[in-house]
Formats: sequence, C-alpha cells, structure tokens
Amino acid sequence: MLIIVPETRGRTESARVAYKDLCVDVTDLDAAATFLGPLLGLREEERRERVLRLGDGDPQHAVWLNLVPEERTVKNRVHLDVHVASVEDVVAAGARVVDDRQPWTVLEHDQAGELCAFVRPPERLRPYRLYELVVDCSDHERVAAWWADRFGVEVQDDGENVWLEGGDGPPWEIVFTPVPERRRVKNRVHWDVVGSTSELLAAGATLLRARDDEIAWDVLADVEGNVFCVFANEDESRV
Repeated sequence: MLIIVPETRGRTESARVAYKDLCVDVTDLDAAATFLGPLLGLREEERRERVLRLGDGDPQHAVWLNLVPEERTVKNRVHLDVHVASVEDVVAAGARVVDDRQPWTVLEHDQAGELCAFVRPPERLRPYRLYELVVDCSDHERVAAWWADRFGVEVQDDGENVWLEGGDGPPWEIVFTPVPERRRVKNRVHWDVVGSTSELLAAGATLLRARDDEIAWDVLADVEGNVFCVFANEDESRV
C-alpha cells in the first residue's frame, strides 16, 4: 500500500470538509444488512457486487456496507451508539450482551462489531436511530481538535466527554474517548467526506491510496491513523 506523508503537519483552517456518509466493513452483506437495517431504521437502497447501501432517503443517513475478506480480530476502534426500544430486541436480532453495568448496554455482533444500546421510551424513538459515533483515541483531544477544524465547529467538553456536533459534520455527534491501547488494524467503521485532498494533506492527513481506475475517491488517514475517504465536490457516488 502506498503511503505518502506530507511535509507540512500544521493545522490549517482552509482544509474544511462536509460529511458525506458512513461505511462499515463486513464479511457478509446479507447478514450485516439484516441486522443493521432494522437497528438503524434503514432499508436496502442499492446493491452491487461488493457493496450495499442502507438508507431512508436522506443522503446523510446512508450507510455503505463494504464486503471485505478479513475477519474482525480486535475491538472496533469506531463504534455505533443507537437508540433502541429494548436490549432484548437487539439480542433477538443476533447481538450478544458484553456489559450491562452502565446506563447503556454494550453488545457485540459478528458483522457490526461492538455497539452501545440506549433504551428510550416510545415517545423518544424516531425512525432513524443512530445516536452517535464513538472513536477510541490514544490522544482524544488532539483528534477531536483536528476534526473540529475540518467540520468548522468547536470541541464540546463537559469535563468527562469530548465531542463534536453541528457545522458541516454528520447529523449526530462524534464522541472521542481516550483508551490505553493504540490502533493496530484498519478501522472497520469510517466516515466519508467531501473536500480537498491536497488541503487535508497540508493539514496533517496521510494519503493511503489515491483515486484510480478502481475507486473514484482518495483514501486518507487522520492525525492518529483513522481511515476516511475523500470525495471531490463533483463526486456524488462511490463509482
């Protein structure tokens, strides 16, 4: 894999991006869609040989399931938090309870990996049920600040949690949390953005793969190695 590390590592306000969609690497498209579709309140909108898109008509709610050969071997570095009617519903759909000692329940699914379920009363449940995205970080403040610059927002900090919301970011919060272990493998959950690759490289990102005859986007990594894909403004699809 070609890795290009830019000479300039300073932050720049010009490297702004807009959130595009969410991607999840899976080893079984049908099993992943059967679980994640109802869980998130999405339906199958498009299917190709190695990808499947879940959605509800809102482009920012789209989730691309990408078929990959490698099995999940470690805890997901990025995971989903979801609104649910009950934990029992999620277990019945194929997930396993990992930890129920918190106000939320940590579960695991063969395709989705780890996720946290937040039980809500009926009046708080909406058709679209993705609550937030959580990113494990070695230096959560640095990663949060970098993405805050990209989305044009301020880092929110209540003394316990650090998160981003609003601006040109996703329609839900991104929470950055510190963990002792470093990232060891490619993230199986990542987000896509629309922006300028050259500006992102100048801001400290790393180019992992440039667009070519097979892909119409650039694959980058942020300042802590979290992979994300960049689409130019005129690109509206993943082909």
